[in-house]
Amino acid sequence: MPRRVIGQLGWVDAELAKRGQRRPDDLAKIALLVDWQPFARLLAGVNAATKGEASYPPLMMFKVLLLQRWYTLSDPEMEAALWDRVSFMRFVGLSLSDETPDHSTIWRFRQKLEQDGLAERLFAELMHQLDGRGVVVKQGTLIDASIVSSAARRPKMDEGQVSPADPDARFGATNERRRFVFGYKLHVAVDQGSSLIRQLLLTTANVQDVSVAGALLPAQAGKVYGDRAYDSTALRGQLAERGYGDGLMRRARRGHPLTPAEIEHNHALSLVRRTVEKVFGTLKRSYGFARMRYFNAARNRVAAVLACFAFNLRRSQRLLAA
Repeated sequence: MPRRVIGQLGWVDAELAKRGQRRPDDLAKIALLVDWQPFARLLAGVNAATKGEASYPPLMMFKVLLLQRWYTLSDPEMEAALWDRVSFMRFVGLSLSDETPDHSTIWRFRQKLEQDGLAERLFAELMHQLDGRGVVVKQGTLIDASIVSSAARRPKMDEGQVSPADPDARFGATNERRRFVFGYKLHVAVDQGSSLIRQLLLTTANVQDVSVAGALLPAQAGKVYGDRAYDSTALRGQLAERGYGDGLMRRARRGHPLTPAEIEHNHALSLVRRTVEKVFGTLKRSYGFARMRYFNAARNRVAAVLACFAFNLRRSQRLLAA
């Protein structure tokens, strides 16, 4: 497939590059954090161009999607920002003389990441590299889930529980006063020492946290911490079988209230696992996950992977700079 040739520098680009070397911004530092060639190989077969046009390099387009997550930009906003922000051009590898992709090209490229688990393989490569740099501590893992509302209007009771606009979304109860939210549930496994997201899953909002906990746990999880929603004999058995520590909080049951010792133990565990709440807070506040942007599970899953990828890159840059 034909590819565009980008990044051929003119004299103005060269002068701007010198300026960037004198005072590198965060994007320049992040660009040096990982080896991008393995990502380029994973993306090699992706073509987001319309028929007959030369496509932009897939790695360049992937970096565009990361910029979207860091700056919470829509596709049209990303198109405009890429046109006039020199730091953005430098990060993705464009020169001032290059044409920039329009919003429809950005949309098409993101859709390509839905295929064959490509987004997940890109995330796995990132974690492999960060693990190699010693950023992932692996002494403990914090698991949790948070409901994110659908981009579609919440169906009314007389319309049933399915939205024609977003047929994949479902109703799920939050932990606070059992308030029902229509949407999806983001499940994460967070490294205790670094606050990096090691694994993630996106399900419909009605999926119970404990039912996907086994699939969520990464290798070498250490001691696993979870709230009362994960209190399950089956899950505790999985932890023991895999050699992981049990940091799951206890839940009172009908006729079996918690003892004072169990209440105190739960409180101690909550002080450890509350770090994961900060991760969710950052994803919702700074990465556009207060509400889903798309109208089906596949697109929202890719958006979640991109958000966690971008979160881990920025978090790792700060950890390594400390």
